[in-house]
Amino acid sequence: MNTHSTQSAAEPSVSDQAKENAQEATGQAKGALRSQVDQRSTDAGRRVGGFASDVRSVGAQLREQGKDRPAKLADQAADRAERLGSYLSESDADRILGDIEDFGRRQPWAVLAGGLAVGLVASRFLKASAGDRYAQRSGGQLPARAGGVPPTSSGVYAGPVPSGPAVAPATASVEGSR
Repeated sequence: MNTHSTQSAAEPSVSDQAKENAQEATGQAKGALRSQVDQRSTDAGRRVGGFASDVRSVGAQLREQGKDRPAKLADQAADRAERLGSYLSESDADRILGDIEDFGRRQPWAVLAGGLAVGLVASRFLKASAGDRYAQRSGGQLPARAGGVPPTSSGVYAGPVPSGPAVAPATASVEGSR
């Protein structure tokens, strides 16, 4: 007699349950992402629209001053900003994400360059805030630079800057040149 229990066809296996749970979690994450993209794109569209109206005001002021060429450029920038604001406000997450994917397929180098630029900006930001983070962890004391010059509260070392050439000029005696 076989004492091992067998699983019935109606009972889902552990791997089937794991797959269902993973698909459900993926669906929830996609829904949350879509919701965030919808909300943030609408907010960004409103801000860009406000920026466009500000640029249009600057264009009007330039035109009043008789500066037609810069006014025309301001109007063009305002028109583009308004179009971008409308796109962001009116588009849903699926359209925006699809457009981003399409752009990435058409212009992979632009996406790579954009990622590189974002990475450089992020690294500069982290480097600039490193002194503040260090000061918070060490009780407000930053290490002194060589020469005993302490840093300022922002982490910048302000001290005497050596003047003169970095390398002493060579002294050559010129004999017999007279």
